Amino acid sequence: MDQVVALSVAVRDSIEELDTLRPHAVALDGHGDSVAATILWATLDTALLTVVNETTGVMVAKQPGATPARIQARVGSLPSNPIAIRVLAAADTLLAAGPRRDSVSLAAQPDSLSDSLTVRLQDTTAAGPVDLSGRPVAFALSVYPGGGPGANVALVTSDTARAPLAADTVTTRVGIAAVKLRLLAGPLPDSAVVTASARRAIGTLIAGAPVMFVVRFLP
Repeated sequence: MDQVVALSVAVRDSIEELDTLRPHAVALDGHGDSVAATILWATLDTALLTVVNETTGVMVAKQPGATPARIQARVGSLPSNPIAIRVLAAADTLLAAGPRRDSVSLAAQPDSLSDSLTVRLQDTTAAGPVDLSGRPVAFALSVYPGGGPGANVALVTSDTARAPLAADTVTTRVGIAAVKLRLLAGPLPDSAVVTASARRAIGTLIAGAPVMFVVRFLP
């Protein structure tokens, strides 16, 4: 009962290429208590992950794959179950995918929408840029005069939305994320600035971020 009979592993389920993975494991005895043991790590998919240190478990993602990479911890001849780790392409470029300037006329329609304020998120590869899906892009709104969010301008992600949001996060679809501005009832502002930002999994801003859009409001 005092021998190691199981391994409890904690690790995130995804990593971006060239980033570092640091899994953690605890050896358990027959009572379910943790016991001191030398735990060694390995990857079962060396094309996707490289083991930097087999005792600490530090690994580096080499390239994204269509199927998850698998890692495994072991104590002596006792292995853990293989653990799937998704290796994702690392976004490295954020750029405007449409005009950066727009105007909204109150005379044309009292409750008006701007055109889409659109960005594209990509990974640069040897074969060319690749549009990335499922990645978050953060949009933030400032209204002028005032230099802050305005209750009469809403940042929206659908043509029917009316809640006066000043910030929202949009998930990319085939690289694209977009918002619009809706002019609501109230004093006519001069303009609004919308910024779009995206970060890598390790928290650093992606090149090109923030992308800035300016929308003018006309009588």
